[in-house]
Amino acid sequence: MTGFEFGRNPDDLMGEVTRGAKALVVLPDMRQKNALDAESRLEEALGLARAIGIEIADAFILPIRAVRPATLFGEGQVERIAVACEQSSAELVIVDGALSAIQQRNLEDKLRRKVIDRTGLILEIFGERAATAEGRMQVELAHLDYQAGRLVRSWTHLERQRGGFGFLGGPGETQIEADRRLIRGRMARIRRELDQVRKTRGLHRERRQRAPWPVIALVGYTNAGKSTLFNRLTGATVMAEDLLFATLDPTMRAIRLPAVDKAILSDTVGFISELPTQLVAAFRATLEEVTAADVIIHVRDVANPASAEQKREVEMILTDLGVIDAEGASVPIIEAWNKIDMLSADDRAMRADLIAHDVPDRVAVPISAVTGEGVDALIERVGIILTGEAQTLDITVPMAEGQKLAWLHAHGEILSEHDIEDAQGAPASRIRVRLTPRELGRFSSL
Repeated sequence: MTGFEFGRNPDDLMGEVTRGAKALVVLPDMRQKNALDAESRLEEALGLARAIGIEIADAFILPIRAVRPATLFGEGQVERIAVACEQSSAELVIVDGALSAIQQRNLEDKLRRKVIDRTGLILEIFGERAATAEGRMQVELAHLDYQAGRLVRSWTHLERQRGGFGFLGGPGETQIEADRRLIRGRMARIRRELDQVRKTRGLHRERRQRAPWPVIALVGYTNAGKSTLFNRLTGATVMAEDLLFATLDPTMRAIRLPAVDKAILSDTVGFISELPTQLVAAFRATLEEVTAADVIIHVRDVANPASAEQKREVEMILTDLGVIDAEGASVPIIEAWNKIDMLSADDRAMRADLIAHDVPDRVAVPISAVTGEGVDALIERVGIILTGEAQTLDITVPMAEGQKLAWLHAHGEILSEHDIEDAQGAPASRIRVRLTPRELGRFSSL
């Protein structure tokens, strides 16, 4: 590869990914089990690149039979990438896989172009899309964690030593050690700030649990149509485009459901295969909102040929969050089979036949978030789940405990009520009321 001395020095290209840059996208196919097929993964990689405004110059799949520690790819494959860069005038190479710091640096040396891996690309997208202070902190923490192990890639000034203290000086510390110390300090500060955010979010969650309103969480693979469905159900104007990670920060709105006066609908960040571990850790506080939900709506893009694989990826993350375990889902899950408007009549009939076989343990409702088809049936099904487990209870409440009386009238379905005296002869109210198990738990905590 020493013959390929073209392009600019990669050290001149180590800034942020430039919007509008021409890029070559390469997918290393390692034949992983239970993963999306290579073509679907390449299409997803192209979607990630387009999501940040990168122009695709060329894209192809390279099978990896044996991982090369130095470059990941074999010598012939690296040469093919170099030739493709020259022919397409690509100034950026995106490797849709994980690269070590050494592999990334070696590829940049050989290709004479900036190289980023899947994690780096997703971090760029998240950094651009984060709108709230919490989202920006989470992305910065993930980015610093990613960069901390990659300072070895930086140029020679990081290898210089700074003079030590005292009359004779001493070895001092290298610039790379100083930079790592600064990164660790910044990460520690962000973690402290996020801990405070988590405490605040926990207080808000506890307050919502005491309130009468059930929480419905939308989850799903990125670009499955969650935000479009969220906008249709709530009348909101959350960004909803045909882009991967079109929305990042969680959003909550109040909605009305049959037999439920008010509910809270939460739109969460989209999931994706091989989500960087740094992001999973950073966004855990946000995703924990899902575990506190009364109902989860799993939005699936059934028009996507890889819908079944995408479902597995989502359920892996739900399992990691503790929503799904060996005994099944701890929170009721409804699957919204979205984008049926993009299917032919025959495909629709086939999808309808699959529902009974694919989701025997939960409810699936075919919908189109764009046209509204099936959305009313989805709302009705959510209402049934929220009220279907309600039980009739006879509760005696002392008149002095006005807060509890007001709570029951506001949150429960009062069937009858009459005044009595309790065992101590104090005035009380005997109420027959319908409450769901969760509402009963909230009442008991008052």
